[in-house]
Amino acid sequence: MEILFNNHKVCFSSEGQGKTLVFLHGFLETHDIWKEFSSQLSSEFCVIAIDLPGHGESETLAEVHSMELMADSVHAVLHSLGIEKHTIIGHSMGGYVALAYADKYPEEIDGLCLFHSHAFPDNETAKTNRDRTIEIVENNSSVFITAFIPDLFSPVNVSKYSNEIAELVRKANATPKEGIIAALRGMKERENMTQVLAEAKFPVLLIAGKDDKRIPLSDIFAMAELPGHCELLILGNTGHMGYIEEKTKTMNRIRSFSGQQIF
Repeated sequence: MEILFNNHKVCFSSEGQGKTLVFLHGFLETHDIWKEFSSQLSSEFCVIAIDLPGHGESETLAEVHSMELMADSVHAVLHSLGIEKHTIIGHSMGGYVALAYADKYPEEIDGLCLFHSHAFPDNETAKTNRDRTIEIVENNSSVFITAFIPDLFSPVNVSKYSNEIAELVRKANATPKEGIIAALRGMKERENMTQVLAEAKFPVLLIAGKDDKRIPLSDIFAMAELPGHCELLILGNTGHMGYIEEKTKTMNRIRSFSGQQIF
């Protein structure tokens, strides 16, 4: 399925009926990462998974894909479907977009899951690294992708999930260079979103991996103190890719979180 947003194509899938769950993928991913989640959860929920701009089948919108711009593309999809309330689940970059969505449209959120993601902005070192990554991508995006994706997994899982890693690399290599760079620029410029968690009138679920090289557990615990209602799932032998490394545990946790009584 697709809509036009700012005269550009945004693609998505929708499956099932009931309370709406919106799944947002991370950097260099597509909505296909949620296929098994959609298949399992659609027996209880309406599950929508969206290709963020410049990823999958969705077109690149601008030279910079700010988190707010991508959130607006998500809002356009949901508006086209007449959906007014939903739980939003964002993996990595998708979590940044989910936070921007919750900041702009808080009345539409009845639950927020940051799936290996966080609310803090890039520090100066991280911004410098984004610029370096942009240079590498401009020269040879495939070299970057081949090194980047396996490093997202716990070291104990790299061999175990070699087929899944190869498929992620294949799909990431299909991501247009301009889409990769627009996302990197947007992530570099994103703002501190901790106030979204502090002011949340909805439940928050944080899913984290003990072996995640990109998000230290200290950041997760700092965020957990902010919302009025926060739940934690900390996964052992898991890096940044819990939807693969601990698929059953994370799927069941999202199911129970999304089905709870909302206060």
